[in-house]
Amino acid sequence: MKKLISLMLALALPLSITACNSTSIPASTTAAAVEETTEAAAETEEASKDEDTTEAATTAEETTKAETTKAEETTKAETSKAEETTAAETTKTEETTTKDTTVDESDSAENKIIDFTEKKAEKTTTLPEWDPSSKAMQSLVEFVSASVDDNSKSYIPVKDRIAVFDMDGTLTCETFFTYYDTCMFISYCLEDHPEKVSDDLKQAALELKPGYTAGEALARKFAKAYAGMTVKELYDYAVEFGQKKTPSFNNMRYLDGFYLPMVEVVKYLYDNDYTIYVVSGTERTTTRAIVANSPISEYVSPSHVIGTEFEVKVKGNEEVPSNMDFKYKNGDELVLTGGFIQKNLNANKTIWIEREIGQYPVLAFGNSGSDTSMMNYALDERNPYPAQAYMVVADDDVREWGTQKWDEKSADYEKQGYIPISMKNDFVNIYPEGITRADVQYHEPEVKATVTETAAETTAETQKAA
Repeated sequence: MKKLISLMLALALPLSITACNSTSIPASTTAAAVEETTEAAAETEEASKDEDTTEAATTAEETTKAETTKAEETTKAETSKAEETTAAETTKTEETTTKDTTVDESDSAENKIIDFTEKKAEKTTTLPEWDPSSKAMQSLVEFVSASVDDNSKSYIPVKDRIAVFDMDGTLTCETFFTYYDTCMFISYCLEDHPEKVSDDLKQAALELKPGYTAGEALARKFAKAYAGMTVKELYDYAVEFGQKKTPSFNNMRYLDGFYLPMVEVVKYLYDNDYTIYVVSGTERTTTRAIVANSPISEYVSPSHVIGTEFEVKVKGNEEVPSNMDFKYKNGDELVLTGGFIQKNLNANKTIWIEREIGQYPVLAFGNSGSDTSMMNYALDERNPYPAQAYMVVADDDVREWGTQKWDEKSADYEKQGYIPISMKNDFVNIYPEGITRADVQYHEPEVKATVTETAAETTAETQKAA
């Protein structure tokens, strides 16, 4: 009987091991089960005193040991196989992940293309500083959108996308007492450097009042005031003057007078690959200083500034009639002689656009009759490309000092083929936040008593001579 029990235990052991293997139980767990079974068999065998049973138990232990070794080898083989399977699955997963990543990168690349397309589309959207209902703004966007579409009949090659802007009254505040170059002349003669100018020039500065004429006669006086200055000195003084505050507005330096919507137009055109020129009645060096320290500085290079011309020569040769009679040497200074060349208004704007740009612009922006020649030049029927011209109307008397009548001006401009822009209705904002119109537009310049006395004496002498 005892032999029979030992035999049954010996036969049951491999069956239990096989069952463990079929459920993929780890080898360590199987070994523990075998050890427990062996211990149970040993306890059963110790209960028996029979020598035959002991021999049978010994035989069973040997059999169990052999079977256990076989089971462990089998388990080890299956474990190794399972690890290989797992490694294969891991490799497959990594390949799948790599594939998915490649797809994601591909998607990312497609997104970049989409982003580029969207960015390109942004160039033809409306301008936030303009009222959405502005017909002028809408016409500009339509024109530019067609000009950059190579499938459009109105497409304009990049090299021919030329836009010209007047400065005073078109890009910046022109109303007195904020007109940049005029106020700079007054400040130079009466406040900053009265010792460097003649009594006649001081008197001229004192006589400037709202309604003055910014024509050639006054420009000649400007040229005389700066005689002896180097070009760089004039540039630096223009920047220095720009830091002063105009009394016509609260919180506005002279350099802060740029109209936000027009700055936005300049950037919009620049983003659509237009080349921007500023064509001003202000002297060229002064205009360059203003533009270089303005919100449009990134979009207009110094070489794209055209302005009124004062005579410049190499220092020491101011009295030599021709520049052909001397040569520039290392370290020489270029100085203003006080001489005058041309006032860049009316037909002169057209002439100097032709001479310096060499082709018709396709967009022109101005604000007064002295800009009409530039407008007409862009609209000339010989222009090989479509063209448009815009005129800013100073009709806002709340945020600005505008006095122009919209109905009258807009009708006149439309008759001439220009598109009028209303500062009052088309501009959402005119100036940066914090800048507001002052209560009083004009203030008598604060000058030293000696300047006033000298000017008064000059006036008396002039009247006596008359």
